[in-house]
Amino acid sequence: MSHPVISLASARTLHLSAQNLLKPLTRKPSAADVVEAIRDMGLLQIDTISVVARSPYLVLFSRLGSYSPQWLEAALASGKIFEYWAHEACFIPREDYGLLRHRMLDPQGMGWKFSQAWFDEHESDIQALLGHIAENGPVRSADFTADKKSASGWWDWKPHKKHLETLFTSGKLMVSERRNFHRVYDLAERVMPGWDDASQTLNQDAAQFQMLRRSAQYLGIFKPEWLADYYRLRRVNTQAVIEQLLADEEITPVEVTGLEGVFYVHQQQFSLLQQATESKIRSTVTTLLSPFDPVVWDRKRASVLFNFEYRIECYTPQAKRQYGYFTLPVLQRGELIGRVDAKMHRKEKILEVKSLHLEPQVAMTTRRAQDIHGAITRFAQWQGAENVLTGNVPETLMVLWGTDWQV
Repeated sequence: MSHPVISLASARTLHLSAQNLLKPLTRKPSAADVVEAIRDMGLLQIDTISVVARSPYLVLFSRLGSYSPQWLEAALASGKIFEYWAHEACFIPREDYGLLRHRMLDPQGMGWKFSQAWFDEHESDIQALLGHIAENGPVRSADFTADKKSASGWWDWKPHKKHLETLFTSGKLMVSERRNFHRVYDLAERVMPGWDDASQTLNQDAAQFQMLRRSAQYLGIFKPEWLADYYRLRRVNTQAVIEQLLADEEITPVEVTGLEGVFYVHQQQFSLLQQATESKIRSTVTTLLSPFDPVVWDRKRASVLFNFEYRIECYTPQAKRQYGYFTLPVLQRGELIGRVDAKMHRKEKILEVKSLHLEPQVAMTTRRAQDIHGAITRFAQWQGAENVLTGNVPETLMVLWGTDWQV
């Protein structure tokens, strides 16, 4: 039986549609949109680098446009989302707590994130820490510094940060809010009151099935080897899940022109699939993406689907960097066309575009130049910049943009 055949551009569009990057939001975003956007992606990866905007805020901006970053913090503080290890450290919709709870109950499988030996060695201190939180309320890592002396003595003890992270990984503590992006830890029963492990926690097999099933939805279109990475699953029977999803008609096989092997499209994209076979769909979004956006966090997938070779170079010595410290992929109407290395100077209200590198195959057109200019301008406005300062930018763009760039 032959499968429907779609173009590579259509395949990209189905993926971007699943990721809420099909069309720009045409109304003003609201606080509810933040939680809904996280539900659409399943996960919002956390990273603390703030050379422009911290990654989770940037991922939301790519989808919502100019929204208030405080809405993300409010969603966490009100319990609409929670934090845990998923792809990496992530914000996750509250209703998915049962999906990840098995990891907390058996943290030995969490690798470097949990050490039973540490837990055992420091058990009395860890119990004292839990007792302190129970009696005195939530704490931050910064509350425990060596210059704070007390008769009880324990909180001037330096390994407190590892205690908190160990208790977080094992689900005894949760992040109740963030203050200046610093975690505030509280007892899990206060953050998730009424939770019952016996009736609400999925076992590992059931949870992993659901994670793979949801990954199919969040990707929109996928190859089997792409599924496990979304929740960082290992040693899972992806093929068995695909066979079940095929039997349930939740996915359907397709072929993509120019790419090898069978792809699968999730049912949420079925309405677009017919248009895709006729090449009648195209994403109209132009925006900057975070290095930790789901569209690019799987570097192999980004390479296959977008022909975009990407890695973040903040961990590379400066002399060996090819593109810059924290480059943001540029998404333009369904293509990843280049990357911007930017820095926000908050006091001066200047967004510095240190460099903009276009992909070798990208031909510059007036519309493309206008799209990129608009995307950077919107980003600068959202960041509170009044001017954009450009550095190493292709001459063709500078001719079209001009030199005086006020936001």
